Amino acid sequence: MGLIDPILSEILVCRAERGELTEDVAESRLICDSCGRSYPVREGIPVMLLPNSEGSSDDD
Repeated sequence: MGLIDPILSEILVCRAERGELTEDVAESRLICDSCGRSYPVREGIPVMLLPNSEGSSDDD
């Protein structure tokens, strides 16, 4: 079984490079085939934030 819904996995792409994503089930993450960036998957939800995404704060 995959980490995320198969329909969702067909449409998601890397936020940085727009590359296809491959599931790493052992590490619970998605990995970009183009740049190698990884996105954690928590409870079936991919966390697709980039380090400088709007709304992120280092003050928390």
